Amino acid sequence: MAGVPRLSPRVEHLMLRALCGLPPRTQRLLFGRPPSVDGQRLALDIHAMLRLAHFVGRETLTGGLPPVQARAEVLADARAGCGRPIPMASVRELEIPGPAVSLPARLYLPHAAQPPPRPLLLYFHGGGWVVGDLETHDSVCRFLAAHSGATILSCDYRLAPEHPYPAAVEDAQAAYRWTVEHAAELGADPDRIGIGGDSAGGNMATGVCIAMRDDGGPQPAMQLLIYPVTDAIGEQRSRELFGTGFQLTTSDIVEFERCYLPDPSYATDPLASVLRAPSLADLPPAYVVTAGFDPLRDEGEEYAERMREEGVRVSLRRYASLTHSFANMTAFSRSARAAMLETAGALRMGLA
Repeated sequence: MAGVPRLSPRVEHLMLRALCGLPPRTQRLLFGRPPSVDGQRLALDIHAMLRLAHFVGRETLTGGLPPVQARAEVLADARAGCGRPIPMASVRELEIPGPAVSLPARLYLPHAAQPPPRPLLLYFHGGGWVVGDLETHDSVCRFLAAHSGATILSCDYRLAPEHPYPAAVEDAQAAYRWTVEHAAELGADPDRIGIGGDSAGGNMATGVCIAMRDDGGPQPAMQLLIYPVTDAIGEQRSRELFGTGFQLTTSDIVEFERCYLPDPSYATDPLASVLRAPSLADLPPAYVVTAGFDPLRDEGEEYAERMREEGVRVSLRRYASLTHSFANMTAFSRSARAAMLETAGALRMGLA
C-alpha cells in the first residue's frame, strides 16, 4: 500500500486519540469544515480520522490489496484503533465444531454479568467475508459485553475467496445450533440467546434467523444488526453517494462480493442477499443500526423496513454523522463511543 510506513500500534492509537479528541474548534481549524451529503454532516472527530487516513495513504478499507495482505492491514488498523483492552471477568478461547473445520471462538464474561443462566449474544465479525477475525473485533465484543452486561460469544468462520458462499453462513448456522445446545456449559439462558454482527457479520446473523425459521430450528431471542450487508445486487443510492472518501468504498464492496460470490447467480440467494428473501415474516425482534456516511446505509434500512412491514418488531437507528466501521472506533472517537453505548443499551434491553 502506498503511503507513510506504519508505526507501532500504540503510537498510531495515540495519534488517533489526540486528533479525534481535540476541541471541535481546533478540529475545524486544522481539518476544515466536515462534508455534508444527503442532508447529513460528518462528525468532526470522524472527519479528523479520515483526513489522517488520507495523509498516510490509507483511504480505503483494504487499499486494493490481495486478500492475505488485506487481512494483515485490517488487523494492524484494528490494533491501532483499540488501545488498551477493556477488562473482563474472564475471556475463554473455545473451538466450535463446524461443517468442515473447527471454528475458533471467544467467550467474553463482563464484570457486570448476572449469575447464570445469563443473556448471551453470538457475534459474527464484519470484513466482507474476506478479512477480519476474532482479533479485529476483540474491542467491539469487549465493549458490548462491558456496557450491556451480556456474555458475548464471538465466533470466527471460513473466509473467501478460499471458502466462497455458502461456507460462511453454513459455519454461522452450525455455531448457532452449537451455542443453543451448549447453553448450560456457557452459563447462558437458552431463552435469552441473541445473534448479531456487523457488516458481513450482520448479514450472516440475520441469514441464520431465516434458515432457522425455514428449517424449524430454535430462533434467537433478538437480532443485533450493525450496518448489515443485505443486498449483493447493490442498486441502492447510498452506494453511489458514499462510494469513495469514507473508508469503505465501492471498489472494496465489489471485490468482497467477487470473492464471496464467484457465481453471479448467488447474488439473489436469500442467504446471501437477505433483502431478496421471499419472506421476512416470523423473524426475531431486531435492532438495526446504520451509519449515515456508509455505502451500505440504504440496504440496511430497507431491510429493517421490510421486516417491519412483515410483522417483525424492529427498532432502526441511523447515526447520521458516522461512517461504516464505527463499532471499531470506540477507543478514540467520542461520536462512535456514544453510538455504541446506545447499541449496548439496546442489547441489554433486548435480552432482558
